[in-house]
Formats: sequence, C-alpha cells, structure tokens
Amino acid sequence: MTTNDARIVFSPSGRRGTFPHGTRLLDAARSIGVDVDSVCGGRGLCGRCRVVCMDGDFAKHAISSRPTHLSAINEIEERYSARRRKLEDNHRLSCQAVIRGDLVIDVPPESQMHRQVVRKDAEHREIKLDPATRLYHVEVQPADLLEASGDLQRLCDALAWEWNLADLACDPIILPGLQAALREGEWRVTVAVHKQATILAVWPGFKASAHGVAIDIGSTTIAAHLVNLTAGKVAATHGIMNPQIRFGEDLMSRVSYVMMHPEGAGELTSAVRQGVNELIAEVCSHCVVDPADVVELTVVGNPIMHHLFLGLDPRELGGAPFALAVDTALDIKARDIGIAINPGANVYVLPCIAGHVGADAAGMVLAEEPQLREETSLVVDVGTNAEIVLGNRDRLLACSSPTGPAFEGAQISSGQRASRGAIERVRIDPASLEPRFSVIGSQLWSDDPEFDAEIESFGVTGVCGSGIIEVIAEMYLAGIINEDGVVDGSLAARSDRVVADERTFSYVLYDGPQRILVTQNDVRQVQLAKAALYAGIRLLQDRAGIDRIDRIRLAGAFGSHIDPKYAMVLGLIPDCDLNKVESAGNAAGMGATIALLNVPARREIEAAVLDIEKIETAVEPKFQEYFVNAMAIPNKRDAFPRLFSVVDKPAAQPDSPGTGRRRRKRAV
Repeated sequence: MTTNDARIVFSPSGRRGTFPHGTRLLDAARSIGVDVDSVCGGRGLCGRCRVVCMDGDFAKHAISSRPTHLSAINEIEERYSARRRKLEDNHRLSCQAVIRGDLVIDVPPESQMHRQVVRKDAEHREIKLDPATRLYHVEVQPADLLEASGDLQRLCDALAWEWNLADLACDPIILPGLQAALREGEWRVTVAVHKQATILAVWPGFKASAHGVAIDIGSTTIAAHLVNLTAGKVAATHGIMNPQIRFGEDLMSRVSYVMMHPEGAGELTSAVRQGVNELIAEVCSHCVVDPADVVELTVVGNPIMHHLFLGLDPRELGGAPFALAVDTALDIKARDIGIAINPGANVYVLPCIAGHVGADAAGMVLAEEPQLREETSLVVDVGTNAEIVLGNRDRLLACSSPTGPAFEGAQISSGQRASRGAIERVRIDPASLEPRFSVIGSQLWSDDPEFDAEIESFGVTGVCGSGIIEVIAEMYLAGIINEDGVVDGSLAARSDRVVADERTFSYVLYDGPQRILVTQNDVRQVQLAKAALYAGIRLLQDRAGIDRIDRIRLAGAFGSHIDPKYAMVLGLIPDCDLNKVESAGNAAGMGATIALLNVPARREIEAAVLDIEKIETAVEPKFQEYFVNAMAIPNKRDAFPRLFSVVDKPAAQPDSPGTGRRRRKRAV
C-alpha cells in the first residue's frame, strides 16, 4: 500500500481492498466481487448503484458519517438528485463518486443485484394458543338522549355483559377514533383487549383476526415472523440485513462507534428501528396485512442489540463488569419506541440472562427447553457472538463467546455472506486434491456437465459461512493442512491446486473468472473463531462437571446450515454422536414466537432465566488454555473418539517446505 492508496471496506458483504486514489467506487466494488447493481452502464441515469458512504479512520477505529474522502458531487449526480431521487448527504452514485481516501461503503439491499439470503425461517411447532391480546366482537347500546353515559362507558358495559370482561382500562390512544368507529360499524365493533385488562384498539364492524410479529434482532440479520393471533399460525417470515452493519461488522465495533461519537447511540437506535419497521412492512405486504392490524410484538436480541433497540446506551457492555441497564422482561408501547404498527400495540421484550448473554439466548432456551430434559444438552447459536447454553433439568449454565465475523464471510479473502453464487458445500478428493462444490442458487455440483450453464447468470462469487467450514475441514481430511492449520507447501509438486502465496501457500478452490483461494490467513481466521467458541463450551463443561454431551443443537441462521460432521471435524463443537447433532433452526426467533402466542410461556422463561448460572468467559483463567488447545484441528488435547469412529482421521504430517518457521532445537 502506498500513500496514494486508500483502504475501502464494503458492507454488508465484508469485502475490502486497497485502491489508488481516483478509482471509481463502482469499479473498486466490482473488482473484488462486491454485489452492486447498475443497468445504465455507469452513466448516472438509473440510480441502481446508489451507496452510503462514510470516511474510515482505520488507525483510530473510527468512522465519520460525513464523508470527505470522496470526490465532490458532480453535475450528473446533482441532476439525478433533482429529477429522480434526492441523494442524502452521505448517499452517492458509485458510478460517479471517486475515491480520495479511506472509506466504509454500505451497499443497501435495493442496490444489490443478488440480495442476501437471510435464512431464519420459522420452524413448525405446536404451540398452545394463549395470546396476550385477543379480539372481541360486541354490539354497543346506541347513544340515547335519555342515557347520559359516554360511548366508552357503554363499550365497557357491552364487553362486561357479553364477554365477562369487567373493570377494563382504556389506552387513551383509542379515544380520538372511538366515536367514529362505533358509528361506522353501526354500533357493532371489534375490540382488541390486552391481557383481559386494557382496551388497546377498536375497529368498526366484525374483524376476523389480528396479527402479531415476533422479531429476532441479530447483529448481522433481523428476522420477523408474522403470526395470526386468532389462528395461532405463522403467516409469513422475512429477513433483512441489520442496517447497523455500516457502523461495524461485530458488536464491539458498534460499541466503539458509540464511545467515539456522542450521537452514535442515537444513530444506531434509529438504524435498527428503521430496519424493524421496514421488515414489518415487508412481512405484512406478503400477506396483504395492514401494519395497523399488528397489535402485539415480541422481541429477542443479544444484549447490545437489545439495548440499542430500546434506546439504551450500550457503552457499559463494552467492558467489565458488563452491566446491563435492565435485564428483566419488559412490556412497553410500540409507539413509545417508534415502531409503526397499531398505535396501541404492546411490545414484549424477553429477559436478558447476563451482560453478554441476551434475550436471544432466553428465546433459545424457551424454544429448546434444555432445563426440562434429563439428558445433557448443548445449545449453540453460532454467529458473530455465539450464545452457549449447557445442562439439563438439574442445572443450566450459559455464556457467550466472541467468535467474530469470520463465519459470516468477513476477514476471509473470498468470503461473503449467503447470496446467489456463494459456495456453500465443498468436497475434496484426498487422492487428486481436486475439489467439487455447490453454490447458493443451484442444486447442481460443480462437476455436473450442466453446472456452468445453470450458474451463468450469476457465477461463482465467493464462499459463505457453511462453505468456509466445509472447505477448511475437507482440506484437513485431505491432508492439505495439518492439525495446526498449516498449508502443506510440499503438495505444490503434486497438485496445481496448492500454490505459493508470498511466504505461505494457498489452495485454489475455484479457478474461473474470479479466482477463489483459501489462503493461510483464511485458515487462521477460522481457527481463531472456532477456538473462541470451543473454549467457551469447555468452560461450561468444567463448571458443570460434565465430560459427555448427549445432544447438540445448532441454532441461528448460520448454525442451521452447518453440516454437523464438518463442524465437529473442525473442532467447532465437542465430540458427540453425530446422530445427536441437529439443527435447531432459528431457535431465538421460535422463542419469540412462543412468547407471542402463549402468555404462560413468558412467565416460564422469566423464571427459568433466574436459575441459569452465568459464566463470564473474559475473566475465566482457563479460557486462554482452552483457546490455545482449540486452535488445533480438531483439538490439541481432546481426542474426539466418537467422531473418528465414523470419519477417517488423516495421518499425522511431517514438517514440509512452506509449512511455517521451524524452531531451532535448544542446545543440550
């Protein structure tokens, strides 16, 4: 890198590169495979390449929301802004903007050719229907000159008479529209009552159903499940990238942003609430449901997402003792936090467990119920910050572990988030070292004669999380890397898939229009991420006095798409019968859905959380020891006998040229 070069980071893909000053943003993005749309040939006419730009001061880990490291807005952009769509202060057309310094560039969903695949579908589950908000159809006594009572009083009388709902309170938000609703419905109305205590909405005539939305706010993605509260069924599920990503890929980078910018917490809160509102509107549009008919919301999220969504400053969570502003469950009004649903709607936020184990982990416990089982269960939500719960009906423990964004594709040379063209499955022939793979958007493997034709429209663009796990594990099983994760350079003489890469060696996974390598640094980044997760699990095992785990459930958007065998080969999870390792789907979102549909479940999880033992990995003295051992594949100390009873363990490899610096033998 020279003084005339600038470092550019693109979110949400996490791709980054170094470019000379004077490079067009669009050219920079496309040169490293960033997904930016443009249909006008870069003439500034279509606006499809619009991006959000922020200066990056990477030495200080700070980001400015007022970019100066770009060329000034030119005449073409001014004309587009005046005639087509106004460009906000930090919005630019990437086909016109020229790099002048370090930048963080956010590519919004509407500017992406291939939108991120947010894999957080709702799992089918039988849930006893007992929602907090119910609908009641009543006929109200019309106004009468001889009867002096007001319309609200006669509505309450009707509810008491017909439905035995006595002594109801009334949310003042309904009063301005109450008389119009009664008269429009000819004195027949449908009333939404919260917990059989408070009237929160009134509609004229008969309304068959109301809806609720369960929200899972992750650091990378936000998922929403639209639920019919009358039928008790999930009507639609949708997900988006968390718009906070432009402030930092992981949680601590967002806390750092708040620490360095006085207005930072407000910006992050505004971003996540806007994302939630857009997501609710999107999921409602799928079922032709008016967001005003959404009368209940449940929310889960990790502690930092939880605090930012509620408008709470997260800085205390950035360092010991990681104090939460509030850890109990909350019942608040949607209108008080700017959520665009029925103005009388309630928002129930599940409780947090500890400073780094949040409401998403509580939702996971509610969905998986490890505290009710005799067998020992390990439930892991794998993400940029992994939540881990271990135990059974006798004892339950929880912690979080900072795995970082490597499993999401960040910090990996050809890594990307899950979208069309991303490699998600990999197999390597141990004899020839030749790979075959599949990509998102195609059911075919790369060795199929029809593969190239099927992916022609989108190509092979990178490697997503599940692909990263599989290719590293397959490289280990094929002998390309040893247990220390070092690429065996001697194999370059045997296969052109192993190539010299400066002082190390890399593996060529795909040699096409965009060459995709797995570098030595890529392997290291995955080792660091998986070691942090495994070390957290071992700490819980120590505290619980548990050597054997009977059952493992992998939750979350990423965890649900990991092949259990490769997760175990890599040493991401402990040794276990592979038949007992399963996907839990979006367990946190399922927990939010259960809480939406069943009020007693809220009391159950509030009580369960109080009994969970919290372990803070950051202050545990053995964390470093377990972390170092877990850097090996699968582990330096733990033997994994059950795994290697069904998977062939590669032979131990001698040191070879290119496998790293050898230590000198100490003189005797």
